Amino acid sequence: MNVSPKSVEATLELLAEGGTVPFISRYRKEATGSLDEVAITKIRDRSIQLDELDKRRESIIKSIKEQGKLTAELEAKINDAETMTVLEDLYLPYKPKRRTKATIAKEKGLEPLAELIFKQELADPDREAELFVNLEKDVKDLNEALAGARDIIAEWVSENQEARAKLREVFYKQGTIRSRVVPGKEEEGQKYKDYFEFEEAISKVPSHRLLAMRRGEKEMFLMLDIEPAEETSLEVLEGIFVKGRNAASGQVKTAVKDSYKRLLRPSIETEVRLGSKKESR
Repeated sequence: MNVSPKSVEATLELLAEGGTVPFISRYRKEATGSLDEVAITKIRDRSIQLDELDKRRESIIKSIKEQGKLTAELEAKINDAETMTVLEDLYLPYKPKRRTKATIAKEKGLEPLAELIFKQELADPDREAELFVNLEKDVKDLNEALAGARDIIAEWVSENQEARAKLREVFYKQGTIRSRVVPGKEEEGQKYKDYFEFEEAISKVPSHRLLAMRRGEKEMFLMLDIEPAEETSLEVLEGIFVKGRNAASGQVKTAVKDSYKRLLRPSIETEVRLGSKKESR
């Protein structure tokens, strides 16, 4: 914020004592170094953000520790996280979740197969998958075994911090917001006719236009999508996870595509929607 530590400390002390922003900026200039209301508000808001970050950090460490999965390396990463987004990405693999396709596959004993495929060293995944066919666990054939392993890999991909960070950047820099009219609402939603068939880069769309499209969606006249070209996203993800050209790598590539369509794209799109909503206020 380009403010001296002494001024920040004095401002925080005055705020803690119950001083309001207008009062501090007007009557305590000697203590703050003549900070104006804008600077004091920024200090107050950032302090609140950091307090929330620390509380969440403590909660996450406690949760992972109770699961018996907290390593020194993971704890260091959590303590070094400077934003809530990074913190939540780190927590995602350990966050209690509802029953998913991956948890069902794990219940069927398919996690070891997923691990073998994910290493991409198997010459013949089909032969390995045959060993996991188990009618008692409802794994009827090798195709079901491979599908379950891919479900597990897809979840691993969706929970990977590097993948989420890179994909988030792609969405913000190369994402496009598209709006379409809800079929049958053409007459009723005439005030949104400019957005019946519209698209623009999310990085360039003006806030007033974004707000108009959001209103149209809220009033159920428009359907909105925010995403980059699918090929771009898949290229980024495959660069992280696909390590070869063998049959196992082919299974991983299929799992990556499923992860993007079913898990990552909806999740990151929601984040971008929320982020762009805050910026447009």
